[in-house]
Amino acid sequence: MASGEATPQSRPRISAVVTTYNEEHNIGDCIESLLWCDEIVVVDSFSTDRTPEIAKSYPKVRFLQRSYRGSASQKNWSMDQTMFEWILIFDADERCTPELQEEITSLLMSGPRAEAYTIKRRAYFMDRVIRYSGWQHDRVVRLVKRGAGRYPNKRVHADMQTKGPAAVLNNPMLHYMVESFDQYLPRIVKYGFWGAAQGWKTGRKSGFFEVFGRPLWRFVRMYFVQFGFLDGMAGLVFCILQAFSTYLKWAVLWEWRANAARGRMPRLPEFDEDETVWRWGDRNEARTDRPTE
Repeated sequence: MASGEATPQSRPRISAVVTTYNEEHNIGDCIESLLWCDEIVVVDSFSTDRTPEIAKSYPKVRFLQRSYRGSASQKNWSMDQTMFEWILIFDADERCTPELQEEITSLLMSGPRAEAYTIKRRAYFMDRVIRYSGWQHDRVVRLVKRGAGRYPNKRVHADMQTKGPAAVLNNPMLHYMVESFDQYLPRIVKYGFWGAAQGWKTGRKSGFFEVFGRPLWRFVRMYFVQFGFLDGMAGLVFCILQAFSTYLKWAVLWEWRANAARGRMPRLPEFDEDETVWRWGDRNEARTDRPTE
């Protein structure tokens, strides 16, 4: 029987993918929520904490390591390492609820009418659900049939592209986005530099409007237009943090352009230039080997 083929009275097999880096406080709960899948492929970016140890303690986990060159690159490569017909993609700070598990299982058993599915995300900020600020509409394509979806070549904030329309599942995943500032602020700084690097690579410029106007508009849009103020103090702090991340991205890009004019070029993060990571083709076939990097 071919890999991933459904048996009578069963669903097609499903591979879960989790990408990690220093997620010892998250990885165990994430894996626990995905143990119903037929395999769990954890792709780690050479964590220095207990993430590898925790992940390897689960018999169902296949643990691989690969240098990080952006979320899109890591997720594409991870999908290529899976063995089964359907792929479910999670980050370590996300959880699959029993309701979402039941919906996906029922969908696959009954015969899905789409090849890609969008999953809503319920975002948590300091253990509080963000009900407004636009995040109540947060959704991402995370369940895909092999070969039906691929991430574009972007260093940060890349959304999966699909060959056909992606249907929307009813039940959300949980996204523990911010648990403490000591974890979240370094992430904002990192994403700001990566966003600036993406802008540099594509030739974007940064001036007064980008450095001042874009962050201001993001705060106004999230806090007032999208009713972030209804989340109280948590909503205020959350919206300011998102505006700061926008400011950082454009301020860094401005600094790089200004220094480049003086002959000082920026040190960019590594981009993935491996064309096989980005193409839709042979690598979308199910794997029966178990590679590592």
